[in-house]
Amino acid sequence: MYDVQDWVEVRRLSRDGWTNAAIAEKFGMSRNTVAGLIATERPPHYERAPAGSMLDGFADAIAAMLDEDPKAPATVIAERLRALGYAGGITILKDRLAQLRPAFLAARSYQRTTYLPGELAQLDWWETGIEIPVGKGASRQAFGLVTSLPHSAAHSCVFTFSKTTADFCPAFLGCLQRLGGVPIAAVLDNDTAMVKPRRGGPASLVDDVAALFGALSLRPVVLRPRFPEGKGQDERMIRYLQTSFVPLRRFSSIEDLQLQHDSWARTVAFERRPRRLAGTVGESWRVERGFLAALPDPLPSTERHLEVRVSKDGFIRSGDVDYSVPPGLSGRRVQLSVSLREVTVFLDGAELARHSRSYVPADVVLDPVHARALRLARAARARLQDADPEVPGVNLARYDEAVGLA
Repeated sequence: MYDVQDWVEVRRLSRDGWTNAAIAEKFGMSRNTVAGLIATERPPHYERAPAGSMLDGFADAIAAMLDEDPKAPATVIAERLRALGYAGGITILKDRLAQLRPAFLAARSYQRTTYLPGELAQLDWWETGIEIPVGKGASRQAFGLVTSLPHSAAHSCVFTFSKTTADFCPAFLGCLQRLGGVPIAAVLDNDTAMVKPRRGGPASLVDDVAALFGALSLRPVVLRPRFPEGKGQDERMIRYLQTSFVPLRRFSSIEDLQLQHDSWARTVAFERRPRRLAGTVGESWRVERGFLAALPDPLPSTERHLEVRVSKDGFIRSGDVDYSVPPGLSGRRVQLSVSLREVTVFLDGAELARHSRSYVPADVVLDPVHARALRLARAARARLQDADPEVPGVNLARYDEAVGLA
């Protein structure tokens, strides 16, 4: 128990600019205690603990849990304590937590996280709310995968029309290309495009994402559920993008959106001067870029590979769009390679068709060559159905001439 003099001295040194760690070392107390004394508005006074409390033997366990998560519910802490032998009720536990929790919350609020250059990236989806024209009178909302480097506050963003694994992999690789390399680790949340649903065990990446991280030699750090503070730099960057990049802008296509953002990032976002940096974001990023690992050469493939069956009228379907293939393949199984911008069709390794990817709902993408071949094939079938084909008569005299009998 610390007295009034301790409280006065701790608060005085804090006002004089001492760090919590330095104060803790001076008085031989923990940093959590220092933070608690600083946050306490009234001088401490001694209160005798009730004799024989059933929680006395679990003080260290409670402190460890609050240190890990100061907001952990009493019901969760009670469950963990019962596994350790606690047999008391939850009411006395709530009373004890009401006394202890403020100090741990205060300690968390005084912590400042720092990162070494090239140590970490944070990434998250940004729901922009921006409607982008995709053609034929339709539009779709754009999403941005935002990747931030906490050390330099540099960021990159790649825009897509959905948030699937097939969108995440090329978007993340595009972000790393814009940032100039690969950090040691990347922090991500439990988005289903990146992380498999948990069933009580440790988190694991979706197979395609795991393959990409493996190719990049990048260590994933999956946050526990409902812990946005773990990627605070990225959360702040998304708010900054929403308030500083989006207003008063118009976008004619997703390519136009990407170009405008990349230009704005270089000329505006990278020129700002956060207080914690010695220079601009761009200057700090140029230093941090030297600590990033080089991207592999060649880059890992991020295209999605599928196998589908050709319809009776000579089309294959990817998503909600039909793409043409040469006629005569009805019922055959073909292979697709789908990127953010192209859909390529293969049959037994040979390329059959290549189309620009459409994002128009229920669209039909028809190659003019396929259309002409399809019309000719339909016309030939119609002639066969309407009448027997005309076969010219055979002049048998030619056979006599051929053998010299004429």
